[in-house]
Amino acid sequence: MNETSSPWPVLPVSLLVSSARLLIERHLGLAWISGEVSNLSRAPSGHVYFLLKDEQAQVRCVLFRQKAQLLGFALKDGLRVEVRATPTIYEARGEFQLNVETARVSGLGALYEQFARLKARLETAGWFAPARKRALPRFPRAVGIITSRGAAALSDVLTTLARRMPSLPVILYPASVQGSGAAVEIAAAIAAANTRAEVDVLIVCRGGGSIEDLWAFNEEIVARAVLDSRIPVVSGVGHETDFTICDFVADGRAPTPTGAAALVVLERTALLTTAATLCARWRRTVERSLEVRMQRLDAASRRLVHPSARLGAQSERVGSLAQRLTRAAAASQALRQRELTLCGQTLVRLLRGPSQRRAALDRLQERWQRGGSERVAALARRLAGLDLGLKHLGPQGVLDRGYSIVTTAAGSIVQDVAQTAVGQPLTLRFARGGADAQVTRKIPK
Repeated sequence: MNETSSPWPVLPVSLLVSSARLLIERHLGLAWISGEVSNLSRAPSGHVYFLLKDEQAQVRCVLFRQKAQLLGFALKDGLRVEVRATPTIYEARGEFQLNVETARVSGLGALYEQFARLKARLETAGWFAPARKRALPRFPRAVGIITSRGAAALSDVLTTLARRMPSLPVILYPASVQGSGAAVEIAAAIAAANTRAEVDVLIVCRGGGSIEDLWAFNEEIVARAVLDSRIPVVSGVGHETDFTICDFVADGRAPTPTGAAALVVLERTALLTTAATLCARWRRTVERSLEVRMQRLDAASRRLVHPSARLGAQSERVGSLAQRLTRAAAASQALRQRELTLCGQTLVRLLRGPSQRRAALDRLQERWQRGGSERVAALARRLAGLDLGLKHLGPQGVLDRGYSIVTTAAGSIVQDVAQTAVGQPLTLRFARGGADAQVTRKIPK
């Protein structure tokens, strides 16, 4: 055997490194890795390079330009982040690195999950239902603002309200909008506004920020205060892409604090323009109505007749109607006279002829009297028979035939010898009178 030969294959460096890359990518795959950003640099191509490290190790990372543009925050040294990346090897240098897909500030993942859980629970409970939300007043008499005294959002809202409706009263209910205890202050401010009942609509607002900055508006205590508020609430928290639990529960949601102010108050210039348009339309309507009435007046004046001519025509019509009435009355009287004459003739003829109906009536009366007498006699005979039978079957009739009624001292009628006992006192009732007795001996049946 040649001494220079070896039983092991000889691998090129490129094959070794590519094999190691494939092995790492297949076994580790896409994962979330946390650490601190260090040595961050941006290449002219837009790609971002940095180290991700903790107390015991570090790894090189690359975030390509297309994916770096989608981050919602700026990476910087010292920032603790969580990256979603694929472990791999950069073959040209044989260096282990992470190809980052996206990144988030450490801890925000848990906040997002907490936000999603609370949102799902409140949505299931019906807190976001459109049917529950109230319409905002079209012309509020006063507007309440809940935000921090030093917030830039307060200046934006006040400027917008002053521009759109300068005379509208605005009341501030101050509350912290960030940090520990902010949610409790916001809820208390909403409750105070409802107790004082000074405004017709409330604006809850603050400027943009990270999810940690806006977290007070994701607390359930704030959502409950908005839900229980008798005053309609408009949420103007953060920027257009920011959403909080307060936005979903509120009666109205605006993308910015300025948008919230524009939502609750109509612009004064627009209202004046609308009023001017309505006045012009009303003026045209009145003028048109007057023109129509003037035309009707002209037409009526052309049909107007002098009173003497009208009286003459009406006099002629009255005379004509009087003549018609006289003729109609005469004709009606003649007709009634003829009908009366015919009735008189018929009556005389009937009085002079034989009265057959009278004879028939006399016969019917005689039959009725005879039949009634016979019916009464038959009923009297039947009643006498029934009375006789009743007397025969009654208790007195039985006693008259020699029987007696035996009763105990309690008044019960004795029907069976078993109801008596030797020595028991009894009462005997006869047809006439009675007697007391005592049982001396019982004779069985």
